[in-house]
Amino acid sequence: MPKLIVRNTTVHDIEALVRLQREVYPGIPAWQHDRVAHQIELFPEGQFVAFYDDKLVGCASSLVIQWDEWSEPHTWDEITAKGTFDTHDTAGYTLYGAEVFVAPLLRGKRLGHALYEARRRVCKTLNLRRVIACGRLPGYHKVADQMPVDLYARKVLWGDITDPVLSFQLREGFRYCGIMKNYLADDQESRGYASLIVWLNPDYDASRPSGLQLAQDAAKDLPR
Repeated sequence: MPKLIVRNTTVHDIEALVRLQREVYPGIPAWQHDRVAHQIELFPEGQFVAFYDDKLVGCASSLVIQWDEWSEPHTWDEITAKGTFDTHDTAGYTLYGAEVFVAPLLRGKRLGHALYEARRRVCKTLNLRRVIACGRLPGYHKVADQMPVDLYARKVLWGDITDPVLSFQLREGFRYCGIMKNYLADDQESRGYASLIVWLNPDYDASRPSGLQLAQDAAKDLPR
């Protein structure tokens, strides 16, 4: 029976990861090898790949930010520094979900759940306050001429409409916080819109520094 495995991304996964991204998003330029390698170098704990039957079938990438700096409307390019993750900030307490995708033929195999669970796990391990992401609304283009995007999102919340992404995120325990405009300009299905969502870490301890801050302090104490 095929086995699902989720682990941290390594440089050896990059070629297969980029191929899968091209398959999932044929209309959006794929990441380049050097960019993914840089993400891994900056924040290895936040990058995940999923394997099913020994084949790479999913990816989740993230960085840490100080949410106060980004709580105003922003684009994906701005908050991720165009996918380089140079905005990663070890002083932050927010895990920002930059990307998640799974092989189209394996949707329904709980790959997305496993990748989201990996994010929640690293959020708890590093004592971060929350996971925030801006999710696509790929079902919106079907009704964009009938209703504004905020009404579409509310109808998803009410259960009147099922959106492939937002409905899944709600089932994963995320809270809907509003709409981001012009988040991904190339995303025609979503008409450029994204839903802002948050998951709060129930184990967060405000009296303790984050795991990233502890690691940084420990590195300063090492002999040079």
